[in-house]
Amino acid sequence: MSTPYVASRANSPHGTIWFETQPRHLAGGGDPRHITQALRAAGWANRSDPDFPHVLLVSPDYRHTLVLEPEPEPYGAWWRIRGQEQDGRRWYTEFGAHTPVEILAHLTDALLEPTPEHAPPVWSPLTAAGWSYERDERGNEIARHPDNILSLERWAVEPGETFHWRAQAALPNGGGGFRRIWHAYLDEQMPPHLIAAFTTALADGEPVQRGMYDVPHTHLVTQEQRGWQGEQLAAAHEARLKTMRAVARKARRTAAVLTTSPPTSLVTSATPSPGRTH
Repeated sequence: MSTPYVASRANSPHGTIWFETQPRHLAGGGDPRHITQALRAAGWANRSDPDFPHVLLVSPDYRHTLVLEPEPEPYGAWWRIRGQEQDGRRWYTEFGAHTPVEILAHLTDALLEPTPEHAPPVWSPLTAAGWSYERDERGNEIARHPDNILSLERWAVEPGETFHWRAQAALPNGGGGFRRIWHAYLDEQMPPHLIAAFTTALADGEPVQRGMYDVPHTHLVTQEQRGWQGEQLAAAHEARLKTMRAVARKARRTAAVLTTSPPTSLVTSATPSPGRTH
């Protein structure tokens, strides 16, 4: 007996007509499997409760966890990631439901790679993309997208307190306040290359594929029926999963070499210098 067809947002992309949607930061969340299946392909374990509407993934070394848990309030935190570094530092980051997965994926992809020796720049990708940048006398920093809807700030409530990072897409509500579309909170304890991966993604202006009207605010985006369709999107996703498997294998090999290699000082002392006699 064949499995009956059940209409679901988790169905394959072949049954949808896709529209190139821009700007990407207002295109809505997209398909969570762009992130969750990539992490699964990299060896993250699925510890979800099958009877509860959430996804809970754990990295192979148990240092990182990702939870995707829908909340009644769509502007709340749907994505939550926790990490622990080799030196014991713990960090936390969260993202709202309408955070485009293509933006968040830059950060989760960076979790799979070895930490670079030198942290990439954080602000320069944004200013190079036309964002404004300001820094006040207390060290607080803020960058704003040219549309004045998306912003990123690093701030401390009081001088001397720990800084925090916040990105948000928000619209003025006419009363001096704003109405949030999505937000991101990043702990200052996060490795700098992860923060840089996220800000680099914010600066990316490439459109993304969405179904018609499958966006939180249709009046804020343009959608054109062009670009990749179902078969091409499915093939690109499979290629992405293959790449993530390769990245994870490379990272494991690198970690194994670093673990088994003796310290440089020991190697130097154990290696006879030219002309040395015993």
